[in-house]
Amino acid sequence: MINYSATIADHGRRMDSFLRAILPAASVSYIRQILKGGSVTLNDLPATPEVLLRLSDTVSLKETSRIRSLVKPRTNGPDLLYEDDEIAVFNKTAGLSVHRSAEHGIHNLVDAGIAFFGRRGIELKLYPVNRLDRETSGLVVMAKSSAKAGAFGKLFQEGLVEKRYLTVVSGKTADSGVIDLPLDEKESRSEFRTLCTRKGVSILSVTPITGRSHQIRRHLSSIGHPVMGDLRYGGKRIRELGGHALHSYRLAFPHPVSGAEVSIFSPVPEEFAGYLSRILDGDIVPLLDSLMAG
Repeated sequence: MINYSATIADHGRRMDSFLRAILPAASVSYIRQILKGGSVTLNDLPATPEVLLRLSDTVSLKETSRIRSLVKPRTNGPDLLYEDDEIAVFNKTAGLSVHRSAEHGIHNLVDAGIAFFGRRGIELKLYPVNRLDRETSGLVVMAKSSAKAGAFGKLFQEGLVEKRYLTVVSGKTADSGVIDLPLDEKESRSEFRTLCTRKGVSILSVTPITGRSHQIRRHLSSIGHPVMGDLRYGGKRIRELGGHALHSYRLAFPHPVSGAEVSIFSPVPEEFAGYLSRILDGDIVPLLDSLMAG
């Protein structure tokens, strides 16, 4: 057997996403095949595509000649969390733009995603359905055709997508709250739940009900609790992160083609996890488990 130990960057990752990272040239159908055939175990039990990993879990692959030929060291390329025939969902790193722009240069998630599929022998275009600020990490949905982009984009426009963000803000916040503050002369609403308050900061789960530009950052700043690291809206600089402490960790929506309810969790990036670890004196697993549980 070929054994792997899940790291903090895998906590909450789907098994099929983990296998794509270590078998980058494998097709989606082959990954499904080895899972269904029992060639992959999680802590010595049969694994399924949708099971979520936890820190220090052991993933074991049967050491066949084909699996040996496909296994590669994990790279810093695009982190694909979920894929079906219509969409690919990536975990965007902080500091990377979704699109190419004159301001931030040529490196962007769309081109990186297209190159990622190209290395698997798949030629396609990708159409972002949602967008994240450059310094925000987390979930970006990309459609594999312009028609599917329209169908998935409609879900966001009609408010049928549940979005949750993890953030750290300055000060002590209420246990929960609702921020109703128009932005750019448009109705805007955000809801938050306080997960923990320690060392002069609060860790929040935030659900934006509307989708205005910089909504979470502007709303939290407006109530006197700016996002840590968000210098634009009054946040304090933090040494662990190059940008601000805001991560899109969950999307849930009804799939417009299959009708199935899709829920995708994005593991917290290692740098962000390191910052949380400092706040919580090392033990961040209970916090991450609470996010995974919803």
